[in-house]
Amino acid sequence: MMRATPRPEAVSFGQAFRFWLKLGFISFGGPAGQIAIMHRELVEQKRWISEKRFLHALNYCMLLPGPEAQQLATYIGWLMHRTWGGVVAGVLFVLPSLFILIALSWIYVAFGDVPLVAGIFYGIKPAVAAIVLQAVYRIGGKSLKNPREAPVPWIVAAISFIAIALLHVPFPWVVLGAALTGWLCARFAPGQFTSGGHTSAGGTHAPALIDDDTPTPLHARFKKSRLAAVLATGAVLWLLPMGALLAWQGWNGALAQMSWFFTKAALLTFGGAYAVLPYVYQGAVEQFGWLTGPQMIDGLALGETTPGPLIMVVAFVAFVGGWTKEVLGPDALFQGATLAALLVTWFTFLPSFIFILAGGPLVESTHGKIQFTAPLAAITAAVVGVIASLALFFITHVAFPADMTAGLASSVEWPAVVIMLAAGVALLRYKVGVIPVIATCAVLGLLLRLSGLA
Repeated sequence: MMRATPRPEAVSFGQAFRFWLKLGFISFGGPAGQIAIMHRELVEQKRWISEKRFLHALNYCMLLPGPEAQQLATYIGWLMHRTWGGVVAGVLFVLPSLFILIALSWIYVAFGDVPLVAGIFYGIKPAVAAIVLQAVYRIGGKSLKNPREAPVPWIVAAISFIAIALLHVPFPWVVLGAALTGWLCARFAPGQFTSGGHTSAGGTHAPALIDDDTPTPLHARFKKSRLAAVLATGAVLWLLPMGALLAWQGWNGALAQMSWFFTKAALLTFGGAYAVLPYVYQGAVEQFGWLTGPQMIDGLALGETTPGPLIMVVAFVAFVGGWTKEVLGPDALFQGATLAALLVTWFTFLPSFIFILAGGPLVESTHGKIQFTAPLAAITAAVVGVIASLALFFITHVAFPADMTAGLASSVEWPAVVIMLAAGVALLRYKVGVIPVIATCAVLGLLLRLSGLA
């Protein structure tokens, strides 16, 4: 029988490059918002990858330290266009936010006030809350089946929500508990976590370029020689700049200390940036004195309201630290701060690329094997609960930004709530694109601030 919708044509490297570049500029909302944007663009609109393959990759990235959304982009780019495809996807996911943060950091340290940017971000924050809520709806609707037939995924999602939102259980424990649940179900109740996504023959969804039944491409198949080459390349890419810094400024130099410190931080970011921020705060503020506590909070606000991974706040920390410590001397403050931000970004994200390029072939070899896919599917269910808790966090702080202990009626930030509701309706009801929604909300926020209504 003929397909109602044909499979998408092959995607050229240039087409993929343009998409990853665009994604780098619109990836607001932290990992939940970024995953929602990628899901909407790659799975639903462009159909470059199927639902099951997307979630299979996402589940692996959730297990790793580092920014899962950036790693997911790297994984899909690698699957489509080999190693360079993954490198380009991962780099472009980070690069726009790096340049934006360097510019904002310079404005921050040089002038100390960014009212225009604050007005724009006043409108973007409610849009981000709506995007995260959309992620709950879309990913939950696809990964959670009929609760009467398969109640366990719903239970996992609910427990994960309670664990994160109310009990403040560390994220790695939530993932571990979900994976254990999936493993047990694979042995004793396999129907609970069998994927309900479409197949390329006769499914209810349009076929994708990388579909459920698409064979793993040759470059994505596991080879010991390739694994050794990736690990060796990663070691060289870490040792060369670190060795140059040690030869130039010595172990006690600020740049070498930053590079080593953020290498360790990159390996501790299980559960996203929020999990590692206390470690960064302790080292950057209390141990090394690269910046002050209030400056750290300001940097987090900038990181939350710019595109790219939230862990990009490390670029702000490094920029301020490089400026404060005058790493290239008092006559080159901007150059030294920029160099510090570039180095710290390199050492923070290098492990993420190694994890994907080295581990991707192993993950691809598990596709379709329930003893491996059931734990990963259970992690997806847990992620729904985690994203729901993040949506609650965003909605609450958009609606009550100042004092949540005061009377709710008097402390509601009504302009932001209206923007958030309008963005939610536009995204969920009228299927408006993310870029128009973010742009419109940014303009509204700026106008409200300039008019004194917010």
